[in-house]
Amino acid sequence: MTVDRAADLPVLEARDLYCERDDRDLFTGLSFTVGRGELLQLAGPNGAGKTTLLRLLAGLNRDYSGEVLFQGQALLKVYAEYAAQRLYLGHLAAVKKALTPLENLRWLTAAQAPDDDRLWQALEQVSLRGYEETPCMQLSAGQQRRVSLARLCATDVPLWILDEPFTALDKDGVSWLEQQLERQVAAGGTVIITSHHALQSVPGLRQLTLGGSL
Repeated sequence: MTVDRAADLPVLEARDLYCERDDRDLFTGLSFTVGRGELLQLAGPNGAGKTTLLRLLAGLNRDYSGEVLFQGQALLKVYAEYAAQRLYLGHLAAVKKALTPLENLRWLTAAQAPDDDRLWQALEQVSLRGYEETPCMQLSAGQQRRVSLARLCATDVPLWILDEPFTALDKDGVSWLEQQLERQVAAGGTVIITSHHALQSVPGLRQLTLGGSL
């Protein structure tokens, strides 16, 4: 019988992280872990370094000292494997406005290469049925955000790293996204998120306040 030792390790572990911006310390000596079936919500005032920390954990910012481990291995040494298993959504919708939602979703999910049937279904799940081939420049800010969020339905990855994903969503969109977060965690996935939205209903919720402690 083969034992999957990685299953016993944290999905991500931060060790003694230090990062500065404009000659100001954002965080120092920051250590924490996050595992399967957990949602870690980053909190703190504007400018505390929440987005910087998310990008660092996503492997997109390497201007720091300390160490980030993915399943017990140095993240930067296994980045290709790691990138295939994590989905990062920045605080901007990051859609190309000249493209349609369907074209954007093909581009955003190119690494996973889901078929078009799944892309159409994903757009339907985010209430964009009938807008699949409408240029995104003609969509509202909330609809453009939904194009980006459709990635949550179009791909199957165990780790979501989300920066203010509730921005520009209406009441129905907020409810839908809460359900997706609950589904991901209930399935044993991991979510790391910045948001001013209350998430107390999501199982496995933990909070990390920059400058504070877990």
